[in-house]
Amino acid sequence: MEPFSCDTFVALPPATVDNRIIFGKNSDRLCDEVQEVVYFPAAVHDNLGEHLKCTYIEIDQVPETYTVVLSRPAWLWGAEMGANEHGVCIGNEAVWGREEVCDEEALLGMDLVRLGLERADTAEKALNVIVDLLEKYGQGGNCTEGRMLFSYHNSFLIADRNEAWILETAGKYWAAEKVQEGVRNISNQLSITTKIDREHPDMRNYAKRKGWWDGKKEFDFAAAYSYLDTAKMMTSSGRYCEGYKLLKKHKGNITFETMMEILRDKPSGINMEGEFLTTASMVSILPQDSSLPCIHFFTGTPDPERSVFKPFIFVPHISQLLDTSSPTFELEDLVKKKSHFKPDRRHPLYQKHQQALEVVHNNEEKAKIMLDNMRKLEKELFREMESILQNKHLDVEKIVNLFPQCAKDEIQIYQSNVSS
Repeated sequence: MEPFSCDTFVALPPATVDNRIIFGKNSDRLCDEVQEVVYFPAAVHDNLGEHLKCTYIEIDQVPETYTVVLSRPAWLWGAEMGANEHGVCIGNEAVWGREEVCDEEALLGMDLVRLGLERADTAEKALNVIVDLLEKYGQGGNCTEGRMLFSYHNSFLIADRNEAWILETAGKYWAAEKVQEGVRNISNQLSITTKIDREHPDMRNYAKRKGWWDGKKEFDFAAAYSYLDTAKMMTSSGRYCEGYKLLKKHKGNITFETMMEILRDKPSGINMEGEFLTTASMVSILPQDSSLPCIHFFTGTPDPERSVFKPFIFVPHISQLLDTSSPTFELEDLVKKKSHFKPDRRHPLYQKHQQALEVVHNNEEKAKIMLDNMRKLEKELFREMESILQNKHLDVEKIVNLFPQCAKDEIQIYQSNVSS
């Protein structure tokens, strides 16, 4: 299994039902890394002389940023995946290739995920934000907290109510593919081949100068910028191919529950176990009917098979997501300067989730009862969300507390199993 081997998926009509775009991602990272689900309201930034501090570097601020909900490793500024108030969703992947990875601190791919969400109200605008920032500031820096050094290039899957974009990078060079129907996924490899809808202006010339492309045969981005045999890409046993097979298997009938089943699939390696595991998951419903709300489900805990997908809907005056927010530390700067000190970042939901798993680990009966109660809670939430989409009715007062209340209900399930 590859380290940091995330998988991101999108399904669009006619592969889905009810004219919805379905987005999903598993974030696979070090097994002891805590991922939090956090909310940041829209903001107006009057003093543009002030810089924005990302994980490692400062960049220029913009006049306005949008409301976002993020699933992120609790130690950094950016995000593994998330959504904004305009129905834009982004997930990133670690990728490697012929172009050398930069260890110097710049923007992390996870910073670019958050910046795309905060600054763009469509998928293509988010792509523009990311490639402009890539050109100006570059990508690089350690992607883990603590002593392990790990850097990579990034690919992104960006979706909105109308379309999706695949953006794959190698240093500052990039290619993008527009997806308007069917299914598409990305994993830890370049996957854009000859269908290139947008690109860095010097991307082909650079590949030619490096001897990766002869300038004569049809340009293949993945073949030029990585070591892949793209002719065999869809027949290998890797997770990219396995993920595509799972999407294709359900093509025409894909729902948000189908996407969750795919993220929970262990035989394919999509739901990862071991030193690197699925630390958090996300699924979003993006209805093409703009009168309907987008609904975003997050786990905020490891292993989607043993987690609850909890819904979040953007409405004004959202209650803060306290049970999925990690504690902050005054020693933050010390930590980022590669101190060996690693603070306890477990949020309340994560703590109860881990405690409950320890209790039921050697007790099959308790494990079954707990999992049954988790699925019962989840199914009830799914019915409520489906009702909102079918009846076009949103109880805003209830939705304000939707995600926080779901987290509390999940914690209650864990507490009852720990104490019984």
